[in-house]
Amino acid sequence: MSGRVADFGAVIVDKAGNVQASCGVLLREVYADENDELFHVAKDPVFSHDRLATRRSAYSAMLADGRRMLASVPAVNRWLAQALAHYQPVLTAYNLPFDLRACDATGIDLEPFLERFCMYAAACEWIKSGPRRKRRYLEHVLARHAFNAPTKNGNMTFHRKADTVASFINPELPPEPHTALEDARDYEGRVILPRIVRDMKRSEYMEAPAPNWKDAIVSNNFRPL
Repeated sequence: MSGRVADFGAVIVDKAGNVQASCGVLLREVYADENDELFHVAKDPVFSHDRLATRRSAYSAMLADGRRMLASVPAVNRWLAQALAHYQPVLTAYNLPFDLRACDATGIDLEPFLERFCMYAAACEWIKSGPRRKRRYLEHVLARHAFNAPTKNGNMTFHRKADTVASFINPELPPEPHTALEDARDYEGRVILPRIVRDMKRSEYMEAPAPNWKDAIVSNNFRPL
């Protein structure tokens, strides 16, 4: 796996989740490389090597029907520069450190976005910031069977992924498609971000500490009946 971005999506939204601008493209330099695994993650049911052909077929369909177009990395950087100049947005993403590394490896320039925070870290703080909210979230996790497999040490954790958090806020959401623009727009930008901004102080989400996996250990949060 190259660790580069193949499917790039960015959305400018206001605090209420209203979309002001968006960009969704396949990056020519990466997508045209037949050796690139396109987000290969070992043992992941969506991004495994075995599903590479399925992923490429799905993206080919998106190119054919106009949901995506091929664009170069410099073109994406020009769009980002124009978006920054016009909107002065705060940069965020679910698991921002991962996205920053991938964008850097691809040549996508996010350095000018000085104001930034990790939406995953903020969401974890939001979940546990109120006892009633956390209790309801745990009920949601249990109903969805949203648990990670036990580690070799026997620790099992519950999900705090974007699709689990988004469906907690809006139970009518369909499963996340795991495509860049749609995930960023329909789950993170329109659902998770507005709730975080509404319920938390700016300093709380902008300076949210890195998530601690121990906070999500099942044995620390669920009691047997």
